[in-house]
Amino acid sequence: MEYRWMTAVALVCAIALSWPLGAADDPDAGVDDPSADAEEPETTEHDHDDPAQHKLRFYKAIDVSERNENLVGIAGSANEGTTGHEDLELRPKLRAGELVETVPGAIATQHSGGGKANQYFLRGFNLDHGTDFAVSVGGMPVNMPTHGHGQGYADLNFLIPELVERAHYRKGPYFAEIGDFSSAGGVDFNLVRSMPQAIATLTLGSFDFQRALVAGTATVAGGDLTGALEYYHNDGPWERPDDYGRWNAYLGYARGDAIRGWSVEAMGSDGEWLATDQIPQRAVDEGLIDRYGLIDPGPRGRSARYSLSGEAHRGSGASLSSVSAYVISYDFDLFSNFTYLLDDPVNGDQFEQVDDRWVFGFDLDHRWSGHFGSLHHNSAVGLDLRYDDIANGLYRTTDLVRTFTTRQDDVRQLGGGLWGETWIALTPELRINLGLRADYYGAEVSAYREINSGSADDWMLNPKLSLVWRPWSSAELSLNAGSGFHSNDARGATIRVDPVTGEPVDSVNPLVRATGVDVGVRIFTNDGYHGTVTAFWLELDSELLFVGDAGITEASRPSRRVGIEWTNVWQISPGVGIDLDATWTNAEFTDDDPAGDEIPGAIVATVASGVTLTNLGRWSGSLRLRYFSGGPLIEDGSVEWGPTVQLNGLVGFDVTDHLRLVLEVFNLLNRDDDDIAYYYASRLPGEPVDGIEDIHFHPMEKPAVRLTAMWRF
Repeated sequence: MEYRWMTAVALVCAIALSWPLGAADDPDAGVDDPSADAEEPETTEHDHDDPAQHKLRFYKAIDVSERNENLVGIAGSANEGTTGHEDLELRPKLRAGELVETVPGAIATQHSGGGKANQYFLRGFNLDHGTDFAVSVGGMPVNMPTHGHGQGYADLNFLIPELVERAHYRKGPYFAEIGDFSSAGGVDFNLVRSMPQAIATLTLGSFDFQRALVAGTATVAGGDLTGALEYYHNDGPWERPDDYGRWNAYLGYARGDAIRGWSVEAMGSDGEWLATDQIPQRAVDEGLIDRYGLIDPGPRGRSARYSLSGEAHRGSGASLSSVSAYVISYDFDLFSNFTYLLDDPVNGDQFEQVDDRWVFGFDLDHRWSGHFGSLHHNSAVGLDLRYDDIANGLYRTTDLVRTFTTRQDDVRQLGGGLWGETWIALTPELRINLGLRADYYGAEVSAYREINSGSADDWMLNPKLSLVWRPWSSAELSLNAGSGFHSNDARGATIRVDPVTGEPVDSVNPLVRATGVDVGVRIFTNDGYHGTVTAFWLELDSELLFVGDAGITEASRPSRRVGIEWTNVWQISPGVGIDLDATWTNAEFTDDDPAGDEIPGAIVATVASGVTLTNLGRWSGSLRLRYFSGGPLIEDGSVEWGPTVQLNGLVGFDVTDHLRLVLEVFNLLNRDDDDIAYYYASRLPGEPVDGIEDIHFHPMEKPAVRLTAMWRF
């Protein structure tokens, strides 16, 4: 199959459709008080009989500043929410990727150098770098299908936290708008269209941490031109410093408002690092290395991401149409060694993974409100299309020099989805959502070993259903049911033989279905309390995936996850807020196998809690506790890891109206816990040829402090 012509047609359509949306010289022309429409509260079921109240509520236009906003009557389920800029700003952040922890129950850790994508956990999934967790920034997808290091790789290191206006999360496969990688959930990071004040910051901290940022907005030709430039360096606590250096840049221009307008954004990121991978427990126990030491000094990497995107939207009080398009250039090169001398006792097991790609995509959607007879509805339809032109490879290396080509592939991959949904108010207290999404996946693989070349395609239809009952003005109950999917690596869909041994192997299905049910309750009280409780059930047909580290496919077994999530936010006073999130998940394989039914790497329980202090004159601050239990590392549950506890704090002081100082402190409890652990065989010098099965872990970082001086002008 050849998809280049389809991509060209798609981009031409996107440009053509976007032209009338953004063509008006006066963004307010023909709209009566558009700003009022954007801010007007959503029509509630109690307004059902008043036609004048039938205004469409645009979720993206909600001015959310904190987690305790009232979403009763707005969100489609108890597992949906939004965190605004003010809350994000007061969170101590060790890494940019930790912004995903605004999703209740989500954990972001690291198992290697700081320049790699984080390791994510959510709803009993070890998501690796994003396999079942859809992430987007500024309307662009972050997950990379058929990535050289792992399917769904979602690297957020290019994100500048100060530019995030809000994070909107949704958990479970119940949302027609979200397609690939969303079985466990997803989070969208919406970026600012303008900044109220320009800022210049300088941060210095432990382990030679350095960060400098300049960002601001200027009015140009009737619109807002926003720019930001960030420099970042961190050695980390490792015996061989990471020497992680990165540049991030952003330039965006926006005109109009929430009803009619357009914007263009350019982003760039370039970084490189050394890395201390996970290490064997026995090496530490025997005194061969320290907890922060390493076995092979070779692991290191570099990554670059450049993008250009644009969007335009036009609407009225009862409808909104939007179009967006993007192009991404991405380059990735990583050296690793997890087993040391197991496969090659002479030269070692070091290997290199490469991913070089161009990504093109666009999204169209139309939202409107109206009536089905006497029933009021809010409806939406949309189309998204993405094309990846990929060159990736897996190589054996010795001292960073390639010695053997395990895989080398050119992949052209197309994915697209057509979706629609409608919310109908059946009664003033009861509303129903019906959704349907159809997805297509097609790929063409040109492999180094010709026998593994080929094409594969698949399509999937996924229905969605939600019922929301609001028995009181301050509470509502929700029921969600539906199915979703994640795609598998295209190389796994065309593989015929093991690239190392030449033995026949089975290919995998391009798309893997996930089916789930959630039951939840959401409560919001006038005294500042906002809470949700959700019970969920999620089943995967098969956790099939391509193992990028080995170059082969590995078919896991069907699985089920059952859990409970509890979130609480109290605004005790205008200056004191407390939040507490707790989750518990039972994850297990559902077939019979003597190996056992535990899913390795699945976290059982998480707790995240914080105290935030504001409006204390010139002072502000927060204290945050994060706990996750760890879980089984092998199927019979006989080997486990965890728990991990981390306490971080932040104190801010406004020296003047322009100068602000912020002190962040990490790992206040000085815990020697692990960010992540695995159980597999490796071989150190002098050990048996077959190696030794052992826990391999990556330690949580040592206590550290960072001091930031911010000048606002």
